[in-house]
Amino acid sequence: VARHPGRLAGFATLPTGSPAAAADELARAVTELGFAGALVNSTLGTDGSFLDNQRFAPLLARFEALDVPLYLHPAPPPASLREVLYGGLPGPVSSVLATTAWGWHSEAGLHALRLVAGGVFDRHPRLRVIVGHCGEMLPFMLGRIDDVLPPSLTGLAAPPSEYFLRHVWVTTSGMFSVPPVLCSISVFGVDRVLFSVDYPFGANASGRALLDALPISPADKAKVAGLNAERLLRLT
Repeated sequence: VARHPGRLAGFATLPTGSPAAAADELARAVTELGFAGALVNSTLGTDGSFLDNQRFAPLLARFEALDVPLYLHPAPPPASLREVLYGGLPGPVSSVLATTAWGWHSEAGLHALRLVAGGVFDRHPRLRVIVGHCGEMLPFMLGRIDDVLPPSLTGLAAPPSEYFLRHVWVTTSGMFSVPPVLCSISVFGVDRVLFSVDYPFGANASGRALLDALPISPADKAKVAGLNAERLLRLT
């Protein structure tokens, strides 16, 4: 990154087991190394709790203070949960279903939804979050989520979609077919969708083919291809 600042930017890796230390490392990475934010692998499997837990407040407050985004990435489930949900299947099938085929994405979507339902964005109104894989199933479900989680039930100031559309951006990482990308654009708006590949887990050529195939205007394609990321990550 230091050798090619015009081509590369970095996300920090944080020791989330200690939220205070993670906050300090985020500050070092942003202020001393010039990183654009941090990528946090889902904390459920490693720390036994989601980021809406109050113990993560110092870390989320530091994201706010530094005004950089948190990229919330999936991670494998705890062993006990994996056995309940994915046990009893052939080994390779269980492993893939628990991670890249389904489990990663449903858990990451739940994690993001917990940030909303748990009042994180009310407590941290300047927090910005990125989620991958075309929104981890959330764009498809967001209308129903609003219907069944109204403010009268949640006690929040607004329906969940309003929090998502103020605080969350989605990337196309690893999703190389047109329908889920169009769903993300139609629900979140073209200004909140960022083109992404998933190298080395997905082929870059497939990502480029998706970008070429998107049936949106050239101006909107330019936003998805790079302009949105430039604004969100303050890339120059």
